[in-house]
Amino acid sequence: MTSLPREHDAISFGEQPLSPLDGRYRVAVAPLSEYLSEAGLNRARVEVEVEWLIALTDRSLFGTAPLEEAQKERLRALYGGFGADEIAWLAEKEAVTRHDVKAVEYLVRDRLAELGLEHIAELTHFACTSEDINSASYALTVQRAVTQVWLPRLRVVIDRLAGLAHDHREAPMLSRTHGQPATPTTMGKELAVFVWRLERVERQIAASEFLAKFSGATGTWSAHLAAEPDRDWPALSREFIESLGIGFNVLTTQIESHDWQVELYDRLRHAGGILHNLATDVWTYISLGYFSQIPVAGATGSSTMPHKINPIRFENAEANLEISGGLLATLAQTLVTSRLQRDLTDSTTQRNIGVALGHSLLALDNLARGLTEISLAQAALDADLEANWEVLAEAIQTVVRAEIVAGRSQINDPYALLKDLTRGRRVGPAELAEFVRGLDIGDAAKERLLALTPASYTGLASDLVSEIDGASAAL
Repeated sequence: MTSLPREHDAISFGEQPLSPLDGRYRVAVAPLSEYLSEAGLNRARVEVEVEWLIALTDRSLFGTAPLEEAQKERLRALYGGFGADEIAWLAEKEAVTRHDVKAVEYLVRDRLAELGLEHIAELTHFACTSEDINSASYALTVQRAVTQVWLPRLRVVIDRLAGLAHDHREAPMLSRTHGQPATPTTMGKELAVFVWRLERVERQIAASEFLAKFSGATGTWSAHLAAEPDRDWPALSREFIESLGIGFNVLTTQIESHDWQVELYDRLRHAGGILHNLATDVWTYISLGYFSQIPVAGATGSSTMPHKINPIRFENAEANLEISGGLLATLAQTLVTSRLQRDLTDSTTQRNIGVALGHSLLALDNLARGLTEISLAQAALDADLEANWEVLAEAIQTVVRAEIVAGRSQINDPYALLKDLTRGRRVGPAELAEFVRGLDIGDAAKERLLALTPASYTGLASDLVSEIDGASAAL
């Protein structure tokens, strides 16, 4: 085994990002860091601690007086202006405390002293277990990441897909059920199917709950009542949590039960599955020649074959959706369970929420860009249709059945008749026309069938694209 040259010793590989999300793909996923990074989580923790202080003093608990508005503004600046100094301070403190939430509590206490508010310092983290702060902080950060970053990026993909659906609503295309030539459709209708599916799951994700608990060490408000037995602590806690813009879970163990997270991650995984299906279908349409790829100036398609334009946007999306889906499934599977009143498996698991959403966001970015880099090759679609006149067998046998019921035909078993003519063999337009002219059916039915071509046998495909307009308007 050969060793690396000595000059490699001078390179600090330990400072290089281990995850591609923090390296190669940093720009694409950076908006999630605002919320789902460790710093984003700590900022939310400071927000919850500060707002709890304000809530307690607003109610003059334990003889305190409500803070002046200027004091509240300075307090809220602790999380509003959270930045490099606070990140460094917390890292240094946590190295000593070995406890992330306790380090946040000490940060708030330290800043209270600087603001001349030492008299309320003991209300910092008052009667809270770490999970009161964490559950509220995760609810806030995940809510903001999903609603302000992920859902808008999904919307970009849906809108671009809807645009293509409308552009190609009249473009006839051979269907490929089971990969075999089948009843024609239009490219626009097939893309509209994905719009319809994605908008349905988009509505479900947008309606998600984001819940927190705020009830102490084992969810019983025991310490709260010991300090102030005459206060309606559950009502106060609910009012506080809902004031943050998230929902309240009244019945918990030490932790909020994470069921809302399980539901959300399953929905996100479902959306990812639909997007994965979109990526593989568009890839296949490119492979069939239905879509041509628009060359990007300066880009290399293949390192050795200059003619190639590889469908990398859709392949990248496919792979990242698989990674994201696996992580989301693990999150949902792990977070649904906590041993007895609390174990710590959720702590390290939740630190990967950003990774799961990051790979999903990266896929959305690739899909959004990929959909702008393809062009419909109608000539290829037309050639495919022209080579498969046998797909009209469905129309013919269905019309014959209707004629039999109407008393205008004596044919027995029209399905078998058409199967004998078309199954496993090519049938051209002339042969099919000759067959139709010889059928025992009414003249009007014959004329309808003789007027059909594979390109015109698309039913309501074009009209169906309009259904996605109503779905979009309902959002």
